[in-house]
Amino acid sequence: MSTYALLGGAGVFAVHLAKYLLERPETEKVLSIGRNIPRGSPYTLNVGAGDSRYRYEQIHIVFEPDRLLERLDALRPDYIVNFAAIAYATSWQGAHRYYDANLMAVVRLCEPLMQRDYLKKFVQIGTSELYGSVDTPADEDAPLLPTSPYAVSKMATDLHLETLSRAKGFPMNILRPSNAYGPGQQVWRVLPRAVLCGLTGEKLPLQGGGQVRKSYFHAADLAQAIHLVATAGEPGRTYNVGPDEPVSIRDLVVLVAEEMGLALDDLCTVTPGRAGEDQQYWLDSRRIRDELGWRQTIDLREGVRDMIAWGRTYRDQIREDETEFVLHA
Repeated sequence: MSTYALLGGAGVFAVHLAKYLLERPETEKVLSIGRNIPRGSPYTLNVGAGDSRYRYEQIHIVFEPDRLLERLDALRPDYIVNFAAIAYATSWQGAHRYYDANLMAVVRLCEPLMQRDYLKKFVQIGTSELYGSVDTPADEDAPLLPTSPYAVSKMATDLHLETLSRAKGFPMNILRPSNAYGPGQQVWRVLPRAVLCGLTGEKLPLQGGGQVRKSYFHAADLAQAIHLVATAGEPGRTYNVGPDEPVSIRDLVVLVAEEMGLALDDLCTVTPGRAGEDQQYWLDSRRIRDELGWRQTIDLREGVRDMIAWGRTYRDQIREDETEFVLHA
């Protein structure tokens, strides 16, 4: 039996991991810890409702580190998975907040965790963005070329944890996923926003014509990868995870339009691209496939249909939600 603590527990990927874990009979407890009050069924997906093994608690990883550690000590989790981060590539404004949340909070937490005998593994959820824009798939040994404060903050955290592992034997793994999506994702992200626009008749602003290419895969496949890394990953090892091929954002939006029976011009309008944006994220995921047996189970078209079904279910609840990123403390 295993106990899990999920930091950044109100986020979409923590919700899908909690769902995955609660479907496994060997899961004893799942504690999700997040800075926000849960936002309701469209975002919680009612995961854990009525399940005595699940609990959500509101604790801020930056401003309440003592409370966080006290709660972890009370639970004594076998595995801690850290999703907690401010995650937005346009991070030049308020850059210090990205370092506070993405780097310093992790540094403060892991120092006392080194003394805890209950911890089997700390899994840090990284990002493909620290490889920068690539022309070929980047493996785990590729040069790190971050192009934003967000990516730099994630890189620095990875390097800190790698040093802790080598020098102090800290039991950790780093998982660097490509662009995941899933029901419950905030509607300022491109895929849920495209679905919402298709349902409401609003126009999706397609920045730069959608020429940027990213590697999209479903949150359920990310959850599978995290569980494999936590329970079977070689301590100290970094794993990439993502689909074999990237797609342009335009092609992603075309897929949404097709599945919703819309013309592309009725769904979106072209707007100027974002200055300095990386042009392609693409990961080599052979290590996690070969060593841990991870396989993608949901293709992009099936995943888009899943997102559309979610949007139709919760359209009235999400249609007034913020469709532009807002940086909070």
